[in-house]
Amino acid sequence: MPEPRRRIEQRSLFGEILDWMLAPLLLLWPMSLGLTWLVAQGIANRPYDRELAEAALALARQASVQVSNVDGPATPDMRTALERTAQTLLRSEEDGDNVFFQVLGARGQLMAGDARLALPVDDDPAAAGAARADANGVRFRDDFLADEPVRVAWLALPGGGGEGDALVQVAETLGKRSRLATEIIKGVLLPQFVILPVAVLLVWLALSRGIRPLADVQQRIRRRDSTDLSPIETAGVPDEVAPLVDSINDLLQRLDHTIAAQRHFLADAAHQLKTPLAGLRMQAELAARDIEAGRGDAATLTHSLEQIAVSTQRAAHMVNQLLAMARADAAGGQVLARQPVDLGGLVRAVVRDFVAKAMERRIDLGYEGPDGSGPSEPVTLLGEPVLLGELVRNLVDNALQYTSAGGTVTARVLPDPFGQVVVLQVEDTGPGIPPAERDAVFRPFYRALGTQVDGSGLGLAIVQEIAQRHGATITLADARPRHASPGAPTPGALFTVRFPLVPADAVSSA
Repeated sequence: MPEPRRRIEQRSLFGEILDWMLAPLLLLWPMSLGLTWLVAQGIANRPYDRELAEAALALARQASVQVSNVDGPATPDMRTALERTAQTLLRSEEDGDNVFFQVLGARGQLMAGDARLALPVDDDPAAAGAARADANGVRFRDDFLADEPVRVAWLALPGGGGEGDALVQVAETLGKRSRLATEIIKGVLLPQFVILPVAVLLVWLALSRGIRPLADVQQRIRRRDSTDLSPIETAGVPDEVAPLVDSINDLLQRLDHTIAAQRHFLADAAHQLKTPLAGLRMQAELAARDIEAGRGDAATLTHSLEQIAVSTQRAAHMVNQLLAMARADAAGGQVLARQPVDLGGLVRAVVRDFVAKAMERRIDLGYEGPDGSGPSEPVTLLGEPVLLGELVRNLVDNALQYTSAGGTVTARVLPDPFGQVVVLQVEDTGPGIPPAERDAVFRPFYRALGTQVDGSGLGLAIVQEIAQRHGATITLADARPRHASPGAPTPGALFTVRFPLVPADAVSSA
């Protein structure tokens, strides 16, 4: 059971373009929010870090003399003096933030301030908040004090007597920094909440206006009558849409030519069928009239029946050729189901079918080429056997029609590996075709001037159509040189069809 065909989902060009334009915009917007937050944090930290660094430096200047001269714990007077100085320098503003400080001696003893402040981890570059010292030696880090995040500025003071460095730390909670960062984000993002819908609306309007020419072309085509195949006007069509309109116009032109050719073909076919059908009717009416009048003898009736048979045969032959032409035309719109075909065997079979007709007309019908019985290899090509049979049959029938009694018709198959072709020739001893008419004989219903041959004029048109479908070329020439002297033999006609040679591996795999 064949698998059901998957339904191809119809897509909207407008929606697809809109998706490709808005999806990146909506994706980048959250990223913009994150980057804005980071930038705002950096902007908010910068001025407050400067204030915190200045406070730490001022406290370090006040404490440097006292700390350097003290070997043990700080005295109450020293602690009080440091704390008073710190309160003056680090007075908290009315912003709700808390400020803490710590002063450690050269031996790590607490001289003043809050003992809860942790010591910096300066030797670990991966530590949180680790940073390079500024021009004054102040460093910053982010830390926690009583589970509350703080920003810490610290610097080392050189100790005396070969001792270690003293330490001054100033910490501040992050309330005002967060508020400043929030204000910055509001100032940046609030306009975006207005700009984003406006941008979406502008994109929508721009796309609607940009796709409007396609809708106009659609309406122009929809308003047309089914018989109107004139080109679509390209005035006002954008450059991007113009190639599409040009392609449609080219299609309309080819369709117009095809329909015109079909109409012409049908008119010619109807006209050609009139003659045998009219003769058939006339002979039948005459025979019926004679029988009714009682004067019809056997000879007259026999003659009428013979004429009816001839007209019937002529009509049947024309119908068969019309069907062959239709098959060739139908194959023109699809890929041929090619298979290996023994051209020599096909030609021999066609020649055998026409032997009786050739003997009736006293014509010597022969075949030249591989006969399939000797050591010679068969001449094989890839094609559609039925159509190739019609091609050979029409060439041989045409040659027999135009060859007089006592003449000769020869069909040949000649492999030409050097020219990369397989050659089919049909030669006759008929009157030949003048050079001026050789292109016209391949048109449907055309018959050479000056001939009284009974035919439909479709055979060679069928031959050319089938040859083109197989990638072959057909040429027409005289079978022998023309002579102007009276009594000279007729030039005859030589039809040559050259099929492309197919490699042996391609034939075996087909």
